[in-house]
Amino acid sequence: MIDLIFQASPLIFQASPLGDVHSSGDFSFVSLFLRADWVVKSVMILLALASIWSWVVAVDKFIMFVMLKRRATAFEDTFWSGRTLDELSAALGSDTRDPMARVFAAAMREYNESRNANAATGVLGRSNATHERIDSVMNLVINRELAKAERGMTVLATVASASVFVGLFGTVWGIMNAFRAIAASQNTNLSVVAPGIAEALFATALGLIAAIPALIFYNMFTSDLDKYGGRLEGYSDELSAILSRKLSKGA
Repeated sequence: MIDLIFQASPLIFQASPLGDVHSSGDFSFVSLFLRADWVVKSVMILLALASIWSWVVAVDKFIMFVMLKRRATAFEDTFWSGRTLDELSAALGSDTRDPMARVFAAAMREYNESRNANAATGVLGRSNATHERIDSVMNLVINRELAKAERGMTVLATVASASVFVGLFGTVWGIMNAFRAIAASQNTNLSVVAPGIAEALFATALGLIAAIPALIFYNMFTSDLDKYGGRLEGYSDELSAILSRKLSKGA
């Protein structure tokens, strides 16, 4: 019976030494893969690689967000410890691994440069341009940091949206081959139908296995990114208000 299936379409089915070992009655994942034709095999391999890629990205993003939250909490504790901005800037030095620290460093650098440039004339305290430049610098840093944190999200979105359709393509192709085999053998016995249908449905299953975790990860990390972005923007607003008061006092 299996010989009839393989001979039905020589361009689709290629007999191999493994065909004797993995008979049509064996429905293990390995056998389903080995019995599939090259198109369905390609779909299965592509989906497996996409799933592995999405998991690698997800693990990387999970570790990244844990570190970002931990460093942000530590920096906020230091920032609100009662020290002056100049003391914090001196203590921070070149240690700007945390995005929140980079926002602070950029704002203080712009503030100090403006203060030094205008100290003789006293323009600093009366200039709204200085405050606008500080806000602009902080926004640029925030956008740059969020863009870094967003890297890899496109992979998760692509895998989540495309895997189901790739798996469906493999299913349609496999079912088409199964019907060709049935037509060639003139036999609708379950032993003829089942292997081809099982291989086709296995492609759909792989598509779902790749898509569902990627979608969950994408939604989870999108939420984390939004929360962290709001945290950065909230901190920048607080720092902007503090520097604005310092500018006013310097008038």
